[in-house]
Amino acid sequence: MISYLQAENISKRYGEKLLFEGIDINISENQKIALVAKNGTGKTSLLNILAGTDTPDSGSLSSKRDLRIAYLPQQINLDPQQSIIQAVFFQEDDIIMAIRSYNDSLKTGNNEVMQKALDLMDSLNAWDYEAKVKQILGKLEIFDYDQKIGTLSGGQKKRVALAGTLISKPDLLILDEPTNHLDLGMIEWLEEYLSAGDMTIFMVTHDRYFLDRVCNTIMEIDQGKLFTYQGNYSYFVEKRADRIENLQANIARAQNLMRTEQEWIRRMPKARTHKSKFRVDGFQDVKEKASQKIDNTKLELGVVTDRLGKKVIDIYNLTKSFDDKCLVKDFSYKFARGEKVGIVGKNGSGKTSFLNMLAGELNQDSGRIDIGATVKIAYYKQDGINFDDDTKPIDVVKKIAEAVKLKNGKTFSASGFLTYFLFPPEMQHNYIRKLSGGEKRRLYLCTVLMQQPNVLFMDEPTNDLDIMTLQVLEEYLIQTDATVVVVSHDRFFMDKIVDHVFVFNGIGEVRDFPGNYTQYRDSNLYLADIEQNTPVKVKEEKPNLKSQKTDLQKVRKLSFNEKYEFEQLEKELPLLEQKRQNLENELNSGLLDNESLISKSDEFSNLLAIIEEKEIRWLELSELN
Repeated sequence: MISYLQAENISKRYGEKLLFEGIDINISENQKIALVAKNGTGKTSLLNILAGTDTPDSGSLSSKRDLRIAYLPQQINLDPQQSIIQAVFFQEDDIIMAIRSYNDSLKTGNNEVMQKALDLMDSLNAWDYEAKVKQILGKLEIFDYDQKIGTLSGGQKKRVALAGTLISKPDLLILDEPTNHLDLGMIEWLEEYLSAGDMTIFMVTHDRYFLDRVCNTIMEIDQGKLFTYQGNYSYFVEKRADRIENLQANIARAQNLMRTEQEWIRRMPKARTHKSKFRVDGFQDVKEKASQKIDNTKLELGVVTDRLGKKVIDIYNLTKSFDDKCLVKDFSYKFARGEKVGIVGKNGSGKTSFLNMLAGELNQDSGRIDIGATVKIAYYKQDGINFDDDTKPIDVVKKIAEAVKLKNGKTFSASGFLTYFLFPPEMQHNYIRKLSGGEKRRLYLCTVLMQQPNVLFMDEPTNDLDIMTLQVLEEYLIQTDATVVVVSHDRFFMDKIVDHVFVFNGIGEVRDFPGNYTQYRDSNLYLADIEQNTPVKVKEEKPNLKSQKTDLQKVRKLSFNEKYEFEQLEKELPLLEQKRQNLENELNSGLLDNESLISKSDEFSNLLAIIEEKEIRWLELSELN
């Protein structure tokens, strides 16, 4: 296997905090590596070093000659004045430049310019690549190629950056939380795309299904050291447990030996022989092993919740639209005590708006929401982190409560509760600006649960949290008496937590499916929802597939992407037809030598296949137009 990138003996500190020290990494061709660790232990810092956007404090990096690296960071920095197509086709590659010129030519309406662009596409065999590009953009719901980056939401910018990263055809993909801001359908597509391709990947993600199905190597940062496991996430969980168990056994043996050696040293005569001096020196090694600590701390979030009455939240005929887009229509439901509801649907289908209406932060167009008298709501938001960087974690939590009561009867001070959340005293009194993104998320989670709610709304709580914190949060949500309504794209999290799911199809209907996400994904209902359209009811007298297809086509309208595709086909087909005519004239001229005749014949056959494919697609779209 070809070695792509090597890091030798690298170390990194953040201020006074040591992230990792003396670690070695080798990334080889076709490896798919995931990096896991607790928040604040240097995952993003390591990715930045490998991608070349940061340097280690010590150690060295080397790489294969002309290695092309594409990096998707957590914090996206795109030029707001660029269009989407400019941001996506950022690489100066012949094929990419040809596609860029081709797309520009379609806007001019100049046949001569378009003909030159077509010829260039043909000469570089760029058509297949353009189809692949459009597939990637479509799967990530990027349709308006001329839209300015500055008008996009944070999630849309992340998807544009991801598309550009995938399209750039790198040798090595470095991805930092690639599933953030993707809906479940997009994640499943990306999972399949990365699994199927012969590509080399180094990434950080908290999505455990994604880890299990994509990666063949797991690397873990633990107490500044790097451990490598040659297998997927399930293998890592098993072998990590073995490593911790063996380490605990070794420490226990060293501690027993240290007690024996301490007793011997106390009784040893002052006149030391060479042999006794050797034993004393060896005692220091034993003492060092015996003094090792295993940072296997687990959070316990058994927070007492206020008693919840019989009435929780009752919804009657809830309706909400934005402009001409209906998100929820005539939806009614009564929440019960302690139930766990997951919400799924494509981006923009109304999931966050629904939570905002339940929380009283957004007015519905019609309908009624009745909240029980004993209900105490806490709302964990996607954009809820608004801490002042010049404040300290201890000051933040003390504003909420001086103490918190746990289910086990203990009462913790604000400082003690922060310690439970893996914020040691020195970190509690440090400034928030020194925390990593994941540590800020953990602090935010702490402030939400400190409110001791009996109704908890959570909008994408898994973003930027490490796997260890997620495992504990899952246990808390399973054990809590609170009613929980959660929006999440983390399939593992949803499968473990929820009793049933609300499915938002984006055109106003909300389905209540009795099961977790995977059960919904495997059901027939999922097939009806993947296009965000309600299936047409057909009479059951005599099933006729042809008539059903016709009825569906009459009801379904062209999507934005399909309209754009249809318009481009209407421009392309006349040009391709003209090119076919020119080739046919050349073939019939009798002026071509044998070699040219064979070459032109092959070109003519390929062109006919392209025209036929595009004409069929044009006919399909014209029936819906």
